Amino acid sequence: MSRIRRTGLAIAVVAVIAASYGLGRRGSHSQTSSKTGRHVLYYLDPMHPNYRSDKPGIAPDCGMRLVPVYAEEIVDASASSLSPELPPGAVSIEGGRQKLLGIRVAAVEKSTASRTVRVVGRVVPEDTRVYRINSGVDGFIRETYQDSVGIRVKKDQKLASYYAPDFVAAASGFLAANERVPGSVTKEGSRSIQNYADRLRNLGMSDQQIKRMAENRQLPESIDVVAPADGFILARNISPGQHFDHGMEFYRIGDLRQVWVVAEVFEQEARYLRPGGQARITLSNEGRQLPARIADSLPQSEVGGGTVKLRLELENPGFLLRPEMLVDVELPVRLPPAVTVPLDALVDSGVRARVYVERGEGLFEPREVETGWRFGEQVQILHGVQPGERVVVAATFLVDSESRLRTPASVPAPPRTPKTEKQASAAGHMATMAMKKAKDPNCGMLVDTANSAASGLTLDRNGETLYFCSTKCKKEFANDPAGAASRRQGD
Repeated sequence: MSRIRRTGLAIAVVAVIAASYGLGRRGSHSQTSSKTGRHVLYYLDPMHPNYRSDKPGIAPDCGMRLVPVYAEEIVDASASSLSPELPPGAVSIEGGRQKLLGIRVAAVEKSTASRTVRVVGRVVPEDTRVYRINSGVDGFIRETYQDSVGIRVKKDQKLASYYAPDFVAAASGFLAANERVPGSVTKEGSRSIQNYADRLRNLGMSDQQIKRMAENRQLPESIDVVAPADGFILARNISPGQHFDHGMEFYRIGDLRQVWVVAEVFEQEARYLRPGGQARITLSNEGRQLPARIADSLPQSEVGGGTVKLRLELENPGFLLRPEMLVDVELPVRLPPAVTVPLDALVDSGVRARVYVERGEGLFEPREVETGWRFGEQVQILHGVQPGERVVVAATFLVDSESRLRTPASVPAPPRTPKTEKQASAAGHMATMAMKKAKDPNCGMLVDTANSAASGLTLDRNGETLYFCSTKCKKEFANDPAGAASRRQGD
């Protein structure tokens, strides 16, 4: 082979290798871009936007996955920032990406609606139907008769008998007054008999036993304790042979033909529940429902605030409801007309609340709002949006994160009008934090104090608030504050 031919062959081989390398480079680049159809400029640490990389991977400071930033997004952000009518924080998200992220929008409505409050209630006896049998003298118990707690008793049924010396004098006087011939009884004599009978009742003797003593004209050996009404024995405090003092409670008997159900509800729900309103009681074990009525009594506020106790009145057929039984309570509530949005549409930091309003195809504007009642999955909007406007109602936190990344730190969000001095102070504190940077005491990186506080990445130490870039750094510092310096040097 001639020298010229060998030289030509070497040149051809080099050209083929160069062409293959160029095709490989173009194929690799097209493969990376073809997955999304967009060009990736760089990869960003979501916790620290100042950190960028030209390759995908994990952030070295906090261990979070880097997110891609596309050239199209920069263009969209620039276009939106040039629009004078849009406030800071407005974002543009194309329709395909909205579907990928699960973003949905819905119209703001003004309507009236009915809701059902479901709580657990506790059965208690009506206090006007509870009878207490107390002792009027000192003495001791002779016998008791079928008086266990929970036993149903009839009026004038004998429950126990006891002896008391104080009865002897009053019973003897009563018998002496009745010894006279009925035809010769004077007005003073009748008054004397009545006085002795009242004294016996005051000491605890029943009318039935007083009548029996007047008929047989015999001094009783013991005093009978009888049920004052039909009902169930709720409490029993005596036993045979027991000595007792004046004023001791023997029994407590409840008439359970009508009972109360006490239910605890939130204050914001209670204001829509009116006396006389209807309710429904469900016995889960029995599979039975009973109608109830909200009592006219004033709801009782619970210690600590936030809830009140309602009292429901209802019939108790077949004595299905027993004291201290737990039942399911359903309270229908009709809300007044109001502007509402789904609860998932609201981004509430505790100091200010906002929603994201759709201003065009894929364009979302943050809007500060003032909220009212929250009921179920709906929240009332007092100021900020109007019926007919469309707001983000799903994946709102993703839109909010995108808005925060694109909002310059030097441009604070419009403040929400504080309602109280405490809220005003908190709002001022958050506005100051939004313009501050702090160094992570564990790894030494600069972090946005507002983002750290919103993510719960703070610790109070020796009267100073420390800010962290990640949960990992916060845990490491909390477990070993002394080793923070060495970890910063190692990084």
